[in-house]
Order: sequence, then structure tokens, then C-alpha cells
Amino acid sequence: MTVFVVVKFIHVLLAIVAVGFNATYGVWLGTVARQPTPVQAFVLRGVKRLDDWFANPAYLLLAVSGVTMVFLGGLSFTTFWIAGGIVLWVIAIILGRSTRMDRRARTTAALRRTPASSGSCSRSSSW
Repeated sequence: MTVFVVVKFIHVLLAIVAVGFNATYGVWLGTVARQPTPVQAFVLRGVKRLDDWFANPAYLLLAVSGVTMVFLGGLSFTTFWIAGGIVLWVIAIILGRSTRMDRRARTTAALRRTPASSGSCSRSSSW
């Protein structure tokens, strides 16, 4: 097995982790939309933790492994699909940072302003 194949495996694994985690956020947030505020705050903190510890590092390492594959494979950054991938990656990072961070900050601030009905985050019977 060549180094290129190992890096490609890691690259695909990182893409699955990054996109997979991001794909679950809507499900998590939609599930607790009608739950009490403490539960919503708990889930929002969990989503942020997943984003900070898994998805965002995976996106960063995707770029690193992609560039590594370009060098190992003797490819060129001017190849259409490589250049296109880099452009899409940069656009995704810019859009993700500008929209999600702002929305997350507003949501977190709103949850902090809302008085909690209880201090605990126990499971609701409707789960």
C-alpha cells in the first residue's frame, strides 16, 4: 500500500466525519425545537462541541490531506477538479464562518436571556 493510498483513505474518512457531523445538526436542533429552554441550551452546547472538536478539525485536515495528495500524486493545482475543489472549500469556509457563527451567537444569547423553567437538563418524556 502506497503513502498516496493511505492519505487518500484518511482524506475520505475526514470527509465522512466532517459532512456526517454537519448533517446531524439539523436533526438535533429540529428534535429539540419544542423542548424546554434548558434542553435546547444543552443540545446547542453539544452541537457546538461536536463542531469544534470533530467537524471543523476534519475540514482543516481535509485541506491538508488534499494538498498532500496533490504533491504525492504529482498532480497540479491548476487541474480543473483540484482548483474547483479548492475554490469550493474556501467558499464553504467563508460562508460557514460568516453565517453559522453569527446565528449560533444570536441563538446562544437568546437562550441565555430566556429564564429557565428548571436548572436541570433531564430527558423529557416525549423523547
